[in-house]
Amino acid sequence: MNESKNKNFNLEERLIDFAVLIIEVTENLNTSRAGNHIAGQLVRSGTAPALLYGEASRFIGTESRNDFIHKLKILLKELRETFIALKIIKKVTLTNKLDLIDKGMIECNELVSIFVKSIETSRKNNEKKK
Repeated sequence: MNESKNKNFNLEERLIDFAVLIIEVTENLNTSRAGNHIAGQLVRSGTAPALLYGEASRFIGTESRNDFIHKLKILLKELRETFIALKIIKKVTLTNKLDLIDKGMIECNELVSIFVKSIETSRKNNEKKK
């Protein structure tokens, strides 16, 4: 497997692992009105990045760089939404598994950084092609 494909696969696996972590977080939230509401929102926003990346990766190396950038921007929006939900969970203490929340916040921040840079790089590469 070439380095580019391996790098993409690792990022895809990392996003899948993040989705699994988010599911684990939601399964451990209090079963209160707030816990149920945040759980529903979090499971959607926290699993969406893996699904969006799978869709976006089909545009890698094609002429559809704008589609790739668009998917990454949506992915980034979902990651940011997930981070805010994790902060709310921590502040309200909707779970006693705060270690999972901390782990999720750290990984989410790292993923946001990766995708901010990916979008910047893709935009620069797109400008060079014009």
